[in-house]
Amino acid sequence: MAPRRMASPGMASLLLLVLFGRSEAFEVPRGSAAAAAGPVSQLRPAEASWQGAGGAEMVETAEEIPPPSVPDGTVLKASLRPLLLSLLLGLSAGLALSKPESALAADLENGQGIFLANCAACHAGGNNAVQPDKKLKKEALETYGMFDVERIKYQVTNGKNAMPAFGERLGPEDIEDVANYVIDQANKGWS
Repeated sequence: MAPRRMASPGMASLLLLVLFGRSEAFEVPRGSAAAAAGPVSQLRPAEASWQGAGGAEMVETAEEIPPPSVPDGTVLKASLRPLLLSLLLGLSAGLALSKPESALAADLENGQGIFLANCAACHAGGNNAVQPDKKLKKEALETYGMFDVERIKYQVTNGKNAMPAFGERLGPEDIEDVANYVIDQANKGWS
């Protein structure tokens, strides 16, 4: 199987920072009962008092710390953030794991090279020089239950009847590529 593109490890962190960095999702809504109850007692570092080795002493204050000011309309409502975050993470995961068309084309090109070097002596043009009825044409593959990448991979790896096993000569990626190439060519009529 061809390697898959992976998202950079910092992508999710960056996404979270962008979405929640200036979020109101963690603030008490201004019109709520909790906001109407008044300022909450908060802890702040004492200015000149030190406690122990390097730890700042904390003192209680009733001073209200205003929330960061954000112009109206620049921050999404907190209720929409989880939905947007889920959507973006899902899309980025899908893009990170998807196989781009250029990789698919490269795999088919590799499959063609593997086929020409190892299979074409008996199967040129999708035919079969040893058993003429066991062609690699779509109709024959369907008739014999072989129109399936996994089944072709198994036969290429292990061999069958007059066909030798290639599992020790070819790597799993090359076998996957040649199996996909055979299916692709069968769909195109080996033209």
